[in-house]
Parts: sequence; structure tokens; C-alpha cells
Amino acid sequence: MGIFVSVEKLAESIAVSCVFALALCGCVFRLLGALQECGYYDGRFADWLNKKNNVARDRHLFLSLTCAFSAAVLSLAFLFLGEYAALVSLAGFAIFMPLYIYEDNKVALKVPVAFTTRFKRLYTEFALVALLFSFVAAAAANYLDNLLSNEIFSAMRYVPLAVFPALLSIFVRLTNLLSKIYEAPHNKGFVKKASKKIAASHIKIVGVTGSYGKTSVKNYLTKMLQKKFRVLATPSSYNTPLGIARTVNDANLDEYDIFVAEMGARNTGDIFELCAICPPDYSIITGICAQHLESFGTMENLIKAKGEILVATKQAAVLENECKALFAAYSRPFLKNDCVFDIKSDCNGSTFKLRLGGEERGCSTKLLGEHAVKNIALCATCAYELGVGIDDIAKTCEELEPVEHRLQLLKNGGVNILDDGYNSSVKGADAAIEVLKLFSGKKVVVTPGLVELGVLEESENFELGQKLAGFDFVVLVGDTLVRPVKDGYLAAGGNGEKLCVVPTLEAAKRKLNLSPGDTVLFLNDLPDVYR
Repeated sequence: MGIFVSVEKLAESIAVSCVFALALCGCVFRLLGALQECGYYDGRFADWLNKKNNVARDRHLFLSLTCAFSAAVLSLAFLFLGEYAALVSLAGFAIFMPLYIYEDNKVALKVPVAFTTRFKRLYTEFALVALLFSFVAAAAANYLDNLLSNEIFSAMRYVPLAVFPALLSIFVRLTNLLSKIYEAPHNKGFVKKASKKIAASHIKIVGVTGSYGKTSVKNYLTKMLQKKFRVLATPSSYNTPLGIARTVNDANLDEYDIFVAEMGARNTGDIFELCAICPPDYSIITGICAQHLESFGTMENLIKAKGEILVATKQAAVLENECKALFAAYSRPFLKNDCVFDIKSDCNGSTFKLRLGGEERGCSTKLLGEHAVKNIALCATCAYELGVGIDDIAKTCEELEPVEHRLQLLKNGGVNILDDGYNSSVKGADAAIEVLKLFSGKKVVVTPGLVELGVLEESENFELGQKLAGFDFVVLVGDTLVRPVKDGYLAAGGNGEKLCVVPTLEAAKRKLNLSPGDTVLFLNDLPDVYR
């Protein structure tokens, strides 16, 4: 190998880089999970990294400094071993990097990592990037050691590897950028395959969009339609091109009559893209509010984006009553959505009258709140239009269960827990607060505030605080959003002694002093990328 490096040193460089890259893979798991929560969008990931209360990079820097200090001390302490002192110095990495991984993984991601094929590919690609940089650094160290023949440098030649933990976020973004070389054409082909599959089938499509309530409405409608039809629906909150394409590509469409597709959007044009995959025969708009205003920029853009589904709808649409005026200019026929009345809600559910096709039925549901009955009305209108009878619809109302983490009532030792962790819209918050008022006993709210509201974020959180002023105790979680919530609470006459601010959800739970019959509302349990 001449002046470069001996075969033995080359083998040493390979061994060191492999072990070090493996350790980096352990340290990066939470970062990759956050990137997945950001939809693999580099901009959103960068925004998360730059949040003032995000300590991820600080912790990586601390790990780098700890490894550098320990490795340097060990290399100098064992200087008498000559060049082998460098191998002893690696014990500093061997101690502190596994300790970091252990401590880091004790705090689970609030949204667990989904081990999708894409995530596994990204993790593998990161491992290769980490291995490449580690090998270059180790080989360069051995090359310089061979070139300089300096005792101190020889002993400390692996200490510079300690800089890599501090660069983990940069490595993740670089890996994500490189992954697009494969992901972009692969995803495009995956979506195109789904589009062709839909076009070749005879399946009817119902698209569901809106600023809130999409997943709930999709689930309720699916249950109603299943009384008569074979129904395929996007699972969980799959509402992106890849989520819809995966649902279609994994299914045999000949086995289904109707496909209910949830359609989400963060920018104008997103709904058009989804409708290009599966053009809806019928569509439902659940409602409009300022949710995702941060990415839309203006309410006009938000309304335009949701209206894109109407342009693509082939037959008719069902609109939440309050937003009909927003879409009056669209030429698509709207189904009349006035099938529920005499709504009575309490802490056990709701009763109401259902009128369809001149027939009337008394109905009940376990779902909490008047807003849930209004969602049922959207679904009942669409299901009846598609051919489900009023009796089957009424029976389904009794069978409906709340979607997990969406105003889901849980019981623990006689305490009522309203889990509304996945709802973060202004309308959703209003609905949850109204439901909490239906309960007796002590009423407590735990919330970090509302996000993605753009220029309205401060004012809407101020108003949220005002609405919380009448409850027995309020726990605000976090840092960035709680100030306007607290200000609104106090401005509305809230008792400062009945409000506290804590850094984490776990700390909030420790503040609760509840007895049987009391009720706590967990309003918007923010995922990691908003913490």
C-alpha cells in the first residue's frame, strides 16, 4: 500500500468504521422517526430541528464532547502502548454511545415509528452514509499517522470521530436528499400503478376531505355502506398519494363495490393530485377552519384547496352545512344535508331523529357531542344516496364506535378520560370542550395548544385559553404555544391558581388529582415534531 497505509491498518480502518457506523445508527433512530413524522419533507424536518425548545442537536453535541474528552484522556493515559493507545481510546465511544442509545430509547416517540419499506430503505441508506464517512475518517487518520509518525497524533488519531454525533442531523438530511434519487421515480411509478388499477375497475369512489373530522367520517360512512356493499377504505389516517396508492395496490378491486378515500391537503393542488389517482363519484367536505393555515398561507388558498375535490366529483357532493356558502360557486350538485334533528346529547352519547326519503326513525349513538351527530348526517346522506336503506343506517348509528384518540371516552378507576389527542383543529377543540361540559364532577383540561394555524396561531390559542377559563383545573404542556393560551385564560377571568404549565405530558399527569366521577380532557397530544 506504499505510503498510504498497510494492509493491517486498512483492515483496522474497516473494522473501526463498521463498529462506529453501527453505533451512529443506534443514536439516530429518533431523528429518523421525526423525519418520518414530517412526511420525509426536509423543510418540515428543518423547522422541527430549529424549534427553540428542541434539544436534539444539543444532546448530540453533548455526546460528541463527552466522547471526544473521554477518548482523548484514554489515549493520553495509555500513551505508553504506542499506536495501540488509539484502539484503547475507542473505549470512550464504546461507553458513552451505547449509554446515549439506552437513555434515548427509554423515551418512546409519541408517534411510534412505522417500519415501512421506505423507512427501512432510509435506515439502510443512512447506515451506508455513516459507514462511508466513518471509513474515510478512519482511513485518513491512519494515512496521516503513517505520514507524520508522531506519537501523540498516533495515540489520538481516532478522537476526531467524536465530531460525527454532532453532525447526525446533517447526515440525516443528506441521506434523505440522496434517497430522493430512488424514491421520487419509485413513488411516481407506485402512484401511476394505482391510478391505472382504479381506471380499469368498476368500483365507485367516495372522497372525504375537510379541515377536521375526515377519519371519523370515513369510518362512519364505511360502516353504513357495509350494510349493503363490499367496501374498501383507506386505513388509519392514510390520506396522501402514497397512502391511497398503497391501499389500492394492496387490494383486489374486484372484491369491492365502493372505495372510501380520505384526502388530506397542506397546499393547493394536493387534492387535485389525489383525485387524479381516484376521481370521486361522490365527495364529502366535513368542514373548513384554519387548520394547516401555516402551509396554505391564507384562508382563500385553504378553501380553494378543499374545493378541488368538487371540481373532480363526477356525481354529487355532501357538504357540512356551515361551509356551503364557501363553495356556492361550484357547479357540482350538492345533496341536501338536513336529515338529523331533535338532537339531545349527554355524557353517554346522543339521541336524534333521522329523516331520509320521507321516512323517519329515532336513533341513538354512543358517540359524544352534537358535532358527532352532524358527522353522522353527512354519512347518512351519502349512504342513502348510494342505496343503503334508512333502517340499516339507523342501526349502524347504534353500532358506531369513536375513532381511537378522537374524543374517545375511556374509564380508569371511575375517572372519565376524554382522549382527544389526535384532534388539533379549532373546530375540534370547540367540540371537545362542549363535550367536557356534559360531564358532572371535577373537569380538567390538559393541552399543549393548537398548531399549524400560521398567522392565526397566537390569536386562536388566546381564544382557546378564554374557553378554558370556567373549568376546575387546566394544565398547559410545553413551551411555544402555551403563553397565548395562558394569557387568554387569565384575560377571561380564569383563576391563576387553577392553571399550571409543565414541560411534558408525563409531568402533566402527575399534576392531576382526580377522584371517581371526575373527567379529564386530553386535548391535542402533540406529536414529536411539534414538541
